[in-house]
Amino acid sequence: MGNVTAKPSKAAVFGAANGVAFMAFFGALWASIGIVGTQNIGVPALLVVPGLMTLILLFGAFSLFGKARRMDNAATPAEKENANRTNRRFGLIFGLEGLAIMIASVLCNLFDRFEIFFPIMAIIVGLHFFPLARLFRENFYVGTGVVLCVLGIVSFFIPLDASIGDVSIVARSAVIGYGSALTLWVTGLRIWIALRRR
Repeated sequence: MGNVTAKPSKAAVFGAANGVAFMAFFGALWASIGIVGTQNIGVPALLVVPGLMTLILLFGAFSLFGKARRMDNAATPAEKENANRTNRRFGLIFGLEGLAIMIASVLCNLFDRFEIFFPIMAIIVGLHFFPLARLFRENFYVGTGVVLCVLGIVSFFIPLDASIGDVSIVARSAVIGYGSALTLWVTGLRIWIALRRR
C-alpha cells in the first residue's frame, strides 16, 4: 500500500487486509515471547493487552477483507499482472526471511547460544521490512525495520535474567518480545487507519 491519495484498488485493499492480519499474528507471537519472560510477575495486563491488540487488529483485517469483497471495480490486465508480480516478490522476501530465521536457529543451537536467537530474529525481521517498504511504496515500513533492528541490537546487551523485587524474569525475552510486538501492532494500526482514510 503506497502513500497515494487516489482511491485504492481492490488488490490494494486485500493487500492491506493481509498486512494487518500478518501484524496481528506475528505481534501475538512476539508478545508470547514477552509473556514467557515475565510469567512470574503475574500481572493480568501482560496477558490482557496482547490479547486485546490481537483482537483489534484481526477486526481491522476482517473489515478490510469485507470492504475488498464488496468492491466491484474490475482490475485491468496490467493491474492483475502488477498484483501478481508484487505477490511473487512478497513471497520471495517472506521466504528468504523464513530461511534466514531457520538458519539462525540451527546455528544458535549448534553453537549452544540459543540465548541470542531472539535478538537475531528481531534483526532479520527488521531487515525484511526494508525491501517491503520499496515493494509496497510504504515509507512507514522503513521505520518499522529500523525499530526492530535497534531492538535486536540493544537486546544483546540486556542481561538474560533479572529480578523485580523478589520476582525473577527473563529480561531479554521481555524486552525483545514486548518491544517487537508493540512495533508490529503500531504498524498494523497504521496500515488499517491509512487505508480507511483513503
